[in-house]
Amino acid sequence: MHPKYRPDIDGLRAVAVASVLAYHAFPDALPGGFIGVDIFFVISGFLITTIIMQSHAASDFSYSDFYARRIRRIFPALTLVLATALALGWYVLLPREFSELGKQAAGGMAFVANFIFWGESGYFDTIAETKPLLHLWSLGIEEQFYIFWPLLLGFAWRMRWPIVRMLWVLAAVSFVANVLMVHPYREAAFYSPGSRFWELMVGGILACMRLKPPTPSAWRSHAQSVLGVGLIVYGLVSIRAYKAFPGWWALLPTLGAVSCIAAGPNGLLNRYVLSNRVMVWIGLISYPLYLWHWPLLVYARIVEQGTPSAGVRVAAVVASVVLAWGTYRFVERYTRAKTGVGMLRALLGAGVVVAVVGLLAFGGMSPRNGGEMLRMVSDATVDGGYYDDVPREKLGSRFVNRVGNGRGQVLLIGDSHTQQYGPRAAELARTSPERMATAVFSTYGACPPIPGLIAEGNPDCERQRNRMLELARDPRFDTVVVGACWNCYFTGNFPLDFEFRDGVSSYPVNNGGPGIGRSLDALQALLTDLVHRKKKVYLLLDNPSGPAFEPLRLIEGSRLGTMTASRSTPTAALPPAEAQLNERLLRIAEASGAEPVDVIAQLCKAGECLRAMPDGNPIYKDKEHLRPYYTRQNASYVDKLFLGDGHGGPSPAGR
Repeated sequence: MHPKYRPDIDGLRAVAVASVLAYHAFPDALPGGFIGVDIFFVISGFLITTIIMQSHAASDFSYSDFYARRIRRIFPALTLVLATALALGWYVLLPREFSELGKQAAGGMAFVANFIFWGESGYFDTIAETKPLLHLWSLGIEEQFYIFWPLLLGFAWRMRWPIVRMLWVLAAVSFVANVLMVHPYREAAFYSPGSRFWELMVGGILACMRLKPPTPSAWRSHAQSVLGVGLIVYGLVSIRAYKAFPGWWALLPTLGAVSCIAAGPNGLLNRYVLSNRVMVWIGLISYPLYLWHWPLLVYARIVEQGTPSAGVRVAAVVASVVLAWGTYRFVERYTRAKTGVGMLRALLGAGVVVAVVGLLAFGGMSPRNGGEMLRMVSDATVDGGYYDDVPREKLGSRFVNRVGNGRGQVLLIGDSHTQQYGPRAAELARTSPERMATAVFSTYGACPPIPGLIAEGNPDCERQRNRMLELARDPRFDTVVVGACWNCYFTGNFPLDFEFRDGVSSYPVNNGGPGIGRSLDALQALLTDLVHRKKKVYLLLDNPSGPAFEPLRLIEGSRLGTMTASRSTPTAALPPAEAQLNERLLRIAEASGAEPVDVIAQLCKAGECLRAMPDGNPIYKDKEHLRPYYTRQNASYVDKLFLGDGHGGPSPAGR
């Protein structure tokens, strides 16, 4: 059984998908547009629960029929989009990129994409804008919900349990898990079904409460309609991607969607806005539109090798609307009309074929541009296992990464530019165990080890930095290494906005702001304090960085034409701003009594800096980070941090 058709719910779908499209195409125009997915979750929970409970009430619910309907609803558009994405990927992607696409396609077809992207997430993960099937994470959560939800409702119905009260408890548990996880385990809170199911459950609770429709009240419907739309609009303009989302923020789109649905078709805005013919039409094609838009935007970015122009993005959105209409009109409506078992088998068979092709791509199937040099360059972009051989363990109440068992106790603090030397420490522990100190890494991505320097988009940085600095002052460590992506914070080579806070005022750091000088003064004060604590202190300076060091810059040609990897340009120019900052940091080290480790002096000569080995193999993972491949065997300039002679005593200025 299906619930009575409500055009306003299709209108609400239109709000959800239009918000997501606007955010993905023009994120600055609608910064909270990604909450459209949460609106979809509520709608799905409401409709699916209504279907299940009405069928139980009529004593005609069938699990096989329920899942057959799900296949007819989900598979036609999904298999078409995945097949197209794989074909485009074979034509324009590099070997490693095509392999990753194959994994995503197989996972999307198996409805476990959220687990795949959860496993890939992290500071060194490939940026979201280059993953053509990233948006399938939400479909995975919905389909996982559809597996356990009918079984739970069916069992509760047979046992005559108080269903609404039981569902409130389950939703509350899921919501609490979401709130508790969002700060320490943000990726888990975002991708885990356990911390997302509450949004679908809230829609399901409303469906159960509406099995016996309430007494009509026009004013209540109008109020619920206005409140629901208001909450959604407020969420769209106030929520930001860098905030702790989902967390408490997810209540805005979730309760807004619930309020809109509860208002019924005659609520003020439901009747005159959401039930508008244009809104309903967009709602009808919302599912294929959601599937098509993201791959088109991502492939446009890949072909353009950066953010596409506004015109290209508008064209991608228009193309996704046209493709969504065509998919709805000629594919979805056709397959739904064929209710026989033959169509069901054909859809399942198509899904299996897509999954198998995805697995073949993941297993090594070569794309069109699949030469050995291209494979070597593309492999560099995923070479990020800096702590693979540096085990994680607990030190007191903190987690750190430790390698070596020597007498000297060396602590390395900072961000990923300190972490990138983990492979070198592990290599020294393997080849020179008798000289190797005990090296402890306490790092956190995009978190400068300078008190008071804050990034709005990295909310857990201050807590993590306080832990680093507490360890740095711990008497058990006789040597402290302070390193970071100084170029990121002080030359503008980073997407986050930083400011320095002294407890009274805030000073911007980006674009040459006054916070730079105050931040560097705070760094010098930190180094001086550590030296006065009778520690050997090193200031680990930064490696060259910038777009020219990106591995893919070694590739010549066009994504739509022929691509080749060049061995003729193994160096790139050192940006002048980075050279000036390096000199300033050298003076800070001298003034504080810390010993500098000048990485630029090792990697650069006459203003030209190494970016690839003689055989053309890149030494960088991206435009900022040196690869484990390189640091493991070649970063001998940091050996003095780990090998015996430099440990066990203070810096000269601290004696």
